[in-house]
Amino acid sequence: MTAMKRTILPRLRVRPNPLDRRRGTLIAGPVLIPCALGKGGQTRTKREGDGASPRGTFRLRGGFYRPDRLGTRPPTALPLRRIRPDDGWCDDPRDRRYNRPIPLPAPGLSAERMWRDDGLYDLVIDLDYNRGPIRRGRGSAIFLHVARPGFTPTEGCVALRRPDLVRLLRRLGPGTRLTI
Repeated sequence: MTAMKRTILPRLRVRPNPLDRRRGTLIAGPVLIPCALGKGGQTRTKREGDGASPRGTFRLRGGFYRPDRLGTRPPTALPLRRIRPDDGWCDDPRDRRYNRPIPLPAPGLSAERMWRDDGLYDLVIDLDYNRGPIRRGRGSAIFLHVARPGFTPTEGCVALRRPDLVRLLRRLGPGTRLTI
């Protein structure tokens, strides 16, 4: 018996729900996956703190996973790094490290803690939004990550149920693009 080769998806699309702009459907080939979107819906003119998911097409830069919660590294063609308790992500437009990973603590800076108690960042994919060139104040830490129960809105990310995200990850690679 021959092993079946797993195909990397070239494109993912997020279709907003017409009745609730804070929810949507992620389309991965023939598979439809419910998702949460930003509490501000979607926007083409993203600003830091607006709570909106940016519209556009984004590369998947790679990501992070919590080894104490997921165990082994999830199978994927994307680069993944273990999250450590001192990992953060700078969301302070005044700092030169804006929209980049940073070590914590970072006194005097606003930063996302990547090692979270709520499980949202147990698995995180960097969506390459505002990552090169980085424009201060245009939004930071835009990820594909684990959804809250009930798909409550995100701060601008796309969020899936953890089992859906783990399964999807097997089909993602550096050439995959996500369109919101």
